[in-house]
Amino acid sequence: MQLDQEEEKKQADAPRPSLLTGAISVAAILLFVGTGSSVLSKTLQHYFEGGAPADRTLVIALLLNVALILFGWRRHAALSQEVQIRAAAEERAQHLASRDPLTGFLNRRSLAEEGAAMFVRAQRRRKGMALMMLDLDHFKTINDMHGHAVGDALLRAVAREIAHVMPPIALTARLGGDEFACGFMFDPAEPGTVERIAEKLVSRMAQPFEAEGLRLHISCSLGISRSDFDCASIDALMRSSDIAMYAAKKSGRNRYAWFDQSMERELQVRNELESGLRLAIPRQEIVPYFEQQVDLSTGRLHGFEVLARWEHPTRGLIAPDLFIPIAEETGMIAELSLSIMRQAFMAARDWDQGLSISINISPSQLRDAWLAQKIIKVLTETGFPASRLEIEITESSLFDNLPLAQSIVGSLKNQGVRLALDDFGTGYSSLAHLRALPFDRIKIDKSFIMSLNESADSAAIVNAIISLGESLNLPITAEGVEDAAIEERLRALGCSKSQGWLYGRPLSVTAARRLLAERRLLQNSAPAPAALVPDAATSQRLVG
Repeated sequence: MQLDQEEEKKQADAPRPSLLTGAISVAAILLFVGTGSSVLSKTLQHYFEGGAPADRTLVIALLLNVALILFGWRRHAALSQEVQIRAAAEERAQHLASRDPLTGFLNRRSLAEEGAAMFVRAQRRRKGMALMMLDLDHFKTINDMHGHAVGDALLRAVAREIAHVMPPIALTARLGGDEFACGFMFDPAEPGTVERIAEKLVSRMAQPFEAEGLRLHISCSLGISRSDFDCASIDALMRSSDIAMYAAKKSGRNRYAWFDQSMERELQVRNELESGLRLAIPRQEIVPYFEQQVDLSTGRLHGFEVLARWEHPTRGLIAPDLFIPIAEETGMIAELSLSIMRQAFMAARDWDQGLSISINISPSQLRDAWLAQKIIKVLTETGFPASRLEIEITESSLFDNLPLAQSIVGSLKNQGVRLALDDFGTGYSSLAHLRALPFDRIKIDKSFIMSLNESADSAAIVNAIISLGESLNLPITAEGVEDAAIEERLRALGCSKSQGWLYGRPLSVTAARRLLAERRLLQNSAPAPAALVPDAATSQRLVG
């Protein structure tokens, strides 16, 4: 609207210089005609009738007038050309300021301006305005793998498909990177129209694209909001669509999602957790809890797996499934993991030397070439023996960069740290990975253990993994053991160690120390048979 007002002002001011120029031109022409006719008639009379010659002053004035007209004409032509060049340059500048140069779509600022105008038109016509936010899945991988030229070609191809799917009167914008937006009006009584367009977009984005001679595969996460549902402005509409797009991505990608208020509340909770997490890590509110690991052949406590818990000052104990994903998404997982390690090592320094500590490493940490040195530094500073540490990694984390993982693991193994393959059976269960890295242990995922006595498939998988471990001389640890029947079944199958709530819930540092003191498993305490794990009945009371 501001651009329209400026244009109207320019048009209103334009006639004034034109009138002045026209008046000067008319005056010069009239002067030329008057002077020229007088000089011409005097000259003709002088040559043909012998009259007096034309006045020299008039002749000089005529010549000056001719020169002035010629000069003015050339100047006018030059000025006209300059005005045209400037107008074209201004038009190009305005186009570049309002458009994305790669796709020709609107940019974010122009979408806000033109979207606001469409929003008002929709209200006047009693229509709804739908706004879609679309983010390409896995685009960064393609850009990193094939280069920016291929990435740009793919973005142009995506833009063409978006424009093809959109209705005739629609706004299309690229907001930056691989994020697009589309807006159009629709009948509020027919929201299915919007859903059909969304389905077409999601379906087309999942099809292969040809770019720079390559066949590329992507998908998209799409969020939709509508102006007639609690959206008072274009800014609110864009924010709602963005929240819905994030929800679609979180739900598994390659889909669309309508905005609803629960998404906003969930996002607010997540943002509060993220803000709190940034303060909680340096304050050491994220603390280690210890889950017991038991030797099935002897029933004795073998070690602990370290788990993270957030002891929030006002909300109490927060489970890891609420804050660990946030830490991984925001890049705080490395700092969090090292903090947990340091606290666990400090707590376990004076435990019995036969007790090991197992700590899980996030896949994102295995992308850090300095990870081994950071872990060794914490071990050195805390004085915790490397031989008592077992690092657990999941199979899926090895696919990003296996050579780097081999280098990290090699450095840790050289210091005496042991290595366990966690959640075996849930990923690719590749024998190549067992051969590529010097694992000391395999851990069976709890999803198979918990259904061991109910599912023949789970029993077959567990039996196969235990047999594989025996063949490779790798001891097996079963996770998620919650009752004595499963424990007995695992013992019969030849599983070496187990962990789970059958042996008690994860313990805080204080509770773990109390348990070890009772069993004489603290240094400077005399060993005693109390190291035996309580029987199943006592364990059930402890769990309860």
